[in-house]
Amino acid sequence: MNFIQKVRRKLFPPTEVIEGYENPELVETIFRKTASYVPVGEWPLVAGVKTVLDFGGGAGIHYKIARKQSPDIRWAVVETSAMVRRARELATNRLMFFDEIAKAADWLGEIELMHSNGAIQYVPVAIDTIKALCAARPATMVWHRVPITDGIVEPEVQTSFLSDNGPGLEAAGKDKLVRYARHWISGNAFVAAHEGYRVTERAADPREHGTQQFRFTRH
Repeated sequence: MNFIQKVRRKLFPPTEVIEGYENPELVETIFRKTASYVPVGEWPLVAGVKTVLDFGGGAGIHYKIARKQSPDIRWAVVETSAMVRRARELATNRLMFFDEIAKAADWLGEIELMHSNGAIQYVPVAIDTIKALCAARPATMVWHRVPITDGIVEPEVQTSFLSDNGPGLEAAGKDKLVRYARHWISGNAFVAAHEGYRVTERAADPREHGTQQFRFTRH
């Protein structure tokens, strides 16, 4: 997006609003942008890793990055039912999409890495989901862009531009606003939910202001 387009969007923002991550138009936008995206660079996190459960991995963008250096990696994306139905067109014998954590774990077998980037805050009951991920017993769990608070945990309404969702350049066509609930998570509750794991890394996440990144290792 060039400077003039950015100014125009700021001065004359879209008026049409779509709701939630299951919206078909949002799902289609993410799917098409992911399908056409060509990643560059390396990803040290997945070097040498054979199996990954990617929670909230959209239409498989993280897999497209990972397979550049690890072509044989097996990758299970856990997503909303709407995204899973659309993204299955991109599935292979090494990339699969699931709307249940247990089904993804069954397909992978032994899970070396659970990866999640900016997704857990959009789950209605985050702590229950974290416990379910821990029950799958990945060797390592890595979280990025987790909004952590030490105060009162209250959901907030967040909006984004439809064209900003998904990787790469914005999709063509009329832009819209996307609105969804975003939940702050108690830091103590987040760590405590990882039963059977110890925190090996915790720091502010430079990708998004006010969020943290974590690495947990299984005991």
